[in-house]
Amino acid sequence: MLKFIFDKLENPNRPLLGPNVKALKFWGLLLPKNTTMKYLYIFLHITIIYFTATEYVDIWFIKSNINMLLENLKITMLASVSVIKVTTFLTFQKDWTSIIEYVTAADLNQRKTEDETNKSIIKNFTKYCRKITYFYWFLMYTTVVIVIVQPIIKYFFFPTYRDNVSSGKEAYLQVVSSWVPFDKSTMTGYIAACAFQSYAAIYGGGWITSFDTNAIVIMVFFRGELELLKRDSVAMFGSESMPVSEEEAKRRLKECYKRHVDLVRHSRLFDSCLSPIMMFYVFVCSVMLCVTSYQITSERNLMQMVLQFEYLVFGVSQLFLYCWHSNDVYYISQDLLRGPYESAWWARNILRKDLALLMVQFRTDIVFSAGPFAKLSVPTFISILKGAYSYYTLLNQSQVEK
Repeated sequence: MLKFIFDKLENPNRPLLGPNVKALKFWGLLLPKNTTMKYLYIFLHITIIYFTATEYVDIWFIKSNINMLLENLKITMLASVSVIKVTTFLTFQKDWTSIIEYVTAADLNQRKTEDETNKSIIKNFTKYCRKITYFYWFLMYTTVVIVIVQPIIKYFFFPTYRDNVSSGKEAYLQVVSSWVPFDKSTMTGYIAACAFQSYAAIYGGGWITSFDTNAIVIMVFFRGELELLKRDSVAMFGSESMPVSEEEAKRRLKECYKRHVDLVRHSRLFDSCLSPIMMFYVFVCSVMLCVTSYQITSERNLMQMVLQFEYLVFGVSQLFLYCWHSNDVYYISQDLLRGPYESAWWARNILRKDLALLMVQFRTDIVFSAGPFAKLSVPTFISILKGAYSYYTLLNQSQVEK
């Protein structure tokens, strides 16, 4: 069954980004050409943006309850990041489409290689991208399912809560804390509110999974392309025992130069699209990790602790995947210069000036950022965790003093 589903997600015209592009189209981030479907998706996007606004409105009504306030703040800020992701993706649709088409074209071109080692590298990176994509989808929708079924589980498995709700001492637990223009304390109003909240959780989860996995797979592509480019630059002049002709060496050198120029140009375009989002997300993630950690340590209910822990794992994983893969691209781009040095240039007296220009070009570092303040890297990830822990300590102490 799973194999059938995975096969359906593949696209022979997009061997690397097949499932990711299909997800972007399914959730409406890549708008269809059909006018009716296009405006339908725009309407769905507007409903989720409206729902996120109602989450902010609800903060006013629950501000006196610290636990409900923290829970709302955690979900609302993550939803806000999702709204920014989708809004910027739709606004810069041409840029994202250009990046996707570049990745697809470059990937297809590299798959024509006769070099067995290059073929193996491409195959391994493709498998890795599938694992990352499907793991992320599973983690996200596990979180979504837990959020949706949480009120049901609490109602049926916790008699004290059920009795308190029946007597009016405690309100119904919502899927996501949000304001609605009707009374949600009645059963009819509560069900209607939960239905809308569940729809928003599912669709918002689709936004996050499609955007994030697409961005992460593109990062993996840049890393793989740099590794292949390094190998091809080593082979520019052939070997000492099997040198290539001057004409062939010149063709290979030009090809390496062109590939690197295209890669740098599109990586900068990619960073310009992603960087503003990551700047906001770095702040949100710090707050989210802080709040979730506080809720885990202050929670006395085992089930609630498990649910909060799963949410914490998702938040950490989401940020870690961005920082890890960006860090990977940065260090392999620094290592790229070794390619020309390891070639058989010393055995040839041709194209020395052209080779020098190529080496200058290869000195360009490729690094993704979170706004103008920080690089997306493992050290940045560690700094965010330290910051989140500091916020958690401050919040915990403030509650103890009360």
